[in-house]
Amino acid sequence: MKSPETVFEGVRFNVERVWQGERPRDVMRHPGAAVILPLVDEEHVCLIKNYRIAVDQTLFELPAGTLEPNEPPEITAGRELEEETGYRADKIELLTVYYPSPGVMDEKMYTYLATGLTMHAPAREEGEEIENHIVSLAEAKEMIRDGQIADGKTIAGLLFYFQFR
Repeated sequence: MKSPETVFEGVRFNVERVWQGERPRDVMRHPGAAVILPLVDEEHVCLIKNYRIAVDQTLFELPAGTLEPNEPPEITAGRELEEETGYRADKIELLTVYYPSPGVMDEKMYTYLATGLTMHAPAREEGEEIENHIVSLAEAKEMIRDGQIADGKTIAGLLFYFQFR
């Protein structure tokens, strides 16, 4: 069996060539991410409008961020919530964990529910084009149905919450 080899080293992820029998497969190695579903109150969620250069669109999303080395995902969740939205949560609890695209990458997404929010100043990274967008939970469901929400992690997180909470 051939050893894996790194074929690309990036800022946030690497690509490794691995072998499945005689077939080479290129796999994106990603540290994982925390996704946050911030409930502003019992009836409203804070989405963000976030410009994504990969698709050249501004998308409605749940806040999220890449795990730092050796950082527990619940810590990432709290940090990213505050950086992207300005909210701090009294309580952050795990909703679900999943692989968004296991055919090509090993990224694991940890989705958290954030409650007891208080507003502080956001600390967005340079170049981030993000703004808060508060909607009712009913409106968020409609936005999924009519295609206004097209981001996979946001669809997965919200639908999980609607179905199981």
